[in-house]
Amino acid sequence: MKFESLKHNQTSNPEELKVSVTVWPLGTKIFLGECVLLRCTVESNSTLTWSYSWFRNEPRATQVGKNPRHLLSGGSYSITAVMKEDAGRYWCQAECCDSNTTVALLSKPVTLSVSGLPPPSLILTPSTRHVFEGETFTLQCPETLTNSSAWVLRQTSASHLIRTADSKTCACSSPGGGVIPGGSSTCVVSATRGGSGLYWCEGAEGRSNAVNITVTSGPVIMRTPALSVPRGGNVVLECRYRKGNHLKTTFFRNGIKLSPDSSPGQGTEIKITIVNVSEAHEGFYKCASQDGKLESPQSWLSVRSKTSSGLDFLSFQLFSVDVFSLV
Repeated sequence: MKFESLKHNQTSNPEELKVSVTVWPLGTKIFLGECVLLRCTVESNSTLTWSYSWFRNEPRATQVGKNPRHLLSGGSYSITAVMKEDAGRYWCQAECCDSNTTVALLSKPVTLSVSGLPPPSLILTPSTRHVFEGETFTLQCPETLTNSSAWVLRQTSASHLIRTADSKTCACSSPGGGVIPGGSSTCVVSATRGGSGLYWCEGAEGRSNAVNITVTSGPVIMRTPALSVPRGGNVVLECRYRKGNHLKTTFFRNGIKLSPDSSPGQGTEIKITIVNVSEAHEGFYKCASQDGKLESPQSWLSVRSKTSSGLDFLSFQLFSVDVFSLV
C-alpha cells in the first residue's frame, strides 16, 4: 500500500518508506460479535523509533476516541465484540524524528464492512477470553470448513502470524509448542506467553469467527464468555485464582464495585450470576481478593440482541471427537 507523506524536511527520504494497515483475520469483511486486529506497519531499513495514531472515517480530523471496545497498543488496534457501528474507514499515521529527521506518514484507508450473518463457528473450550499460562484450551474448526480439501487454524499475536494446521498433514502447532500428527480438526493447545492473540479457521468456503485469547501469568483471572451472549439469559462470571482460599472476592464492572461481593464456590473459583442479562450489563469486569493484593486483568462481557442473528456465534460444548495435543 502506498503512503502519503504529510511532512518531512529536506534530509528525509520518504520515498524509501511505506506505511500500511493490515486487517486480521485477512479481509475487510468482519462479523458481529467477533474480534479483529488492525496493524500499522512501516517498511523501512532505518533504526528510527515510530509512534502511531489512528483515525476513523476522516484522516487527521477524527482521531479514534475512547470506545472501551477499541484498544490501542502502539501500531496495533484491536476491536472487541464487533458491532455494526464499527464499520467504516480506518487510517494509521506513523511519526518519527531524530536530530536530523522529522517524518509523518499517513496510510491509505482500509474500509471495514460488518456482516450481520454469522460465519461458521469456531468452538472454544472453555469459553473464556482469559486463561492461565500452562493451562490448556481446545479449538475445533467448523465441519463446513474441515470437510473441504484443506483447512487451517490460524493465530496472530502482536508480532507474528502462524499457520497451525492443515488437513493433509494433520499437524497442529502453537507458539513454542511441538507438532504431533493426528487425524482430527481439533487442537488442544497448551497456553504459553506467546499464545495470546486471535484464533480462527480458514477453508475453501471462507473462514470462521475469530476469538481473542489472552494468556496470563499472574495469580488471578476474570473469566467472561469468549463471544457475545444472548440477551435475556443468565450469565455466570468466574473469578479464578491459581491457588489459595479466596471466598471473599470483590467484583467490579468498569471500575465500579458490584454487590454482593461473591457467591458460594470453591476457594480458587468464585462465581457471580447475572440474571436476565441485557446490553446494560456490557462492560469490562475484573475481580480482586478481599485484601486487594490480588487483582485480575479486565475482561469484556458482550451482549447481543436475540434478533441480531438466528444462530449462536459460539458453541459452549466440546463434541466427542478425537483430538491431538500440543505440549
